[in-house]
Amino acid sequence: MNYSHNLKYLIAPALLSLALAGCSFKTKKPEGSENVRNKLTVLQADPQLATRAPVAIKEAEEAVKLAEKPESDKDKSKHLVMMADRKVDIARDQAQTRLLEDQRKGLSDQTQKIRLEARTKEADQARGDAKKARGEAKMANEDANMARTDANMARTDAEIAMMNAAAMQEANVAMQEANAGLQQQLAELNAKTTDRGFVVTLGDVLFATGKSDLKGGATKNLDKLAAFLAQYPDRNVTIEGHTDDLGSDATNLALSQRRADAVKSYLVTHGVDAARLTATGKGESTPIAGNDSDTGRQQNRRVEVIIANTAAQNSGQKK
Repeated sequence: MNYSHNLKYLIAPALLSLALAGCSFKTKKPEGSENVRNKLTVLQADPQLATRAPVAIKEAEEAVKLAEKPESDKDKSKHLVMMADRKVDIARDQAQTRLLEDQRKGLSDQTQKIRLEARTKEADQARGDAKKARGEAKMANEDANMARTDANMARTDAEIAMMNAAAMQEANVAMQEANAGLQQQLAELNAKTTDRGFVVTLGDVLFATGKSDLKGGATKNLDKLAAFLAQYPDRNVTIEGHTDDLGSDATNLALSQRRADAVKSYLVTHGVDAARLTATGKGESTPIAGNDSDTGRQQNRRVEVIIANTAAQNSGQKK
C-alpha cells in the first residue's frame, strides 16, 4: 500500500515535466502572422463580404497558411507575412467592390421600377378625375428633381474633366522636365542611345596595361556614373569589359572580366545596389575598331556600361 502511494507521487512530477517539455517544443508562429489571420477571419465572418470574392479569399487563406508556417529565414518569413497581408487586403477590396456593384445595381433596378410605376400612374390618372391633376403635379415635381440632379451631375462631370486635364498637363510637364534632366546628365557622361540602352564607354585610361586595378585619380567619370545611377534606382546596368587581340583568347577574356568586376565593385562601394549590376567579360570578341593599329587597339580596350532605357527593359534583364 505504501509502495503504490509513493509511486503515485513519483509518477506525477514526471508526467508534469513531460507536459511542460512538450509545451516548450511548440513552435512560435512568425511575427505578424496572427494579425493577418485575424484580418482574414474578420473578412470571412462578414456576411456581406465573405461570399463576394471566393477566389481571392481562397488565395488569401493559402497565403496566410504559408505565412503561419515556421521559417528559419526571418527575411523570407517577413516577406510571406507581408504577401499574406496584401492578399487579404486585395480580397477585401474585391469583395467590397462587388458589394458596391450589387448595391448600385439594386438602386438602379429600384429607380427603374419607380419610373415605370410613375408612368403607369400618369396613364391611369389621364383617364380619371382630379387625381389626374395631382398625379401630373407629382410627376412635374419629380421631373424637376431629376433635372436638378442631372444638372448637378453635369457640373460634377465638368469639374472632374477639368481636374483630369490639369493633372495630365502637370504630369506632362513633369515628364518633360525629367526627360530634359536625364538627357543633360547622359550628355555629361557622353552616353550614346542604342537599342540596348544608354551606353557609356570608359576608355583604357582606367587601367594600366594588362592590369585590372583602377588607376588612382582616373575615376571621375565613374563618380558621375554612380551619382547618375543613384538618381535613377529603377534602371539596371550591364558592365562589359573588352580588350584588343594582343595575347591569348583566355587571357583577354579573364582580363576583361576582372576589369568589368572592378568597375562594378567601385560603383557598389559608391552606393549603387549590387543587385542592379551585371558584370561580364567579352575579351576581344566585340571590337569597335581594327586591331591592326595602336589607335584601333586603344579603342578596343574599353569598358562599356549599358544603362537600361526603361523599367520594362529592367524586368527583362532580371533573370
